Amino acid sequence: MPLTPQAAQILTQHVRTLPDDLSGPVFTNRTGQRLGRAGVAYQLATCAHAAHAAHAERPDLMPEKISPHVLRHSKAMHLLENGINLIYIRDILGHASVVTTEIYAKANPEMKRHAIETAASKTLGPSRYHDASRHDLLTWLRQAI
Repeated sequence: MPLTPQAAQILTQHVRTLPDDLSGPVFTNRTGQRLGRAGVAYQLATCAHAAHAAHAERPDLMPEKISPHVLRHSKAMHLLENGINLIYIRDILGHASVVTTEIYAKANPEMKRHAIETAASKTLGPSRYHDASRHDLLTWLRQAI
């Protein structure tokens, strides 16, 4: 995944603290070995104490558990919500096929609603219903569902 300028700056500062021998790992575990997936997940969980309070206050916005996969999924959703083409998201995530990446496009009903409304306004033109009739129709539809 591409690095933001802020992340690049933090990484540069970290690399400056490493020994002059650049053949070793950039991130290490407590025994000095390369930090693996489990180690990254452990470090993230250790740093996520604030996430528990955030989840308790807004469980709809904050998942109960934080993992590297949750961060990856969140970044993909943020890119999609900001109009980034699915092909670019596929490349950033390293998916072999855009079909895998399409899962993110299916996950956000608000984006679907917005896309339908945008397409409708371009193809259907202005509504024939005044606001009161439209409100009545939407109320009826909500009750029918």
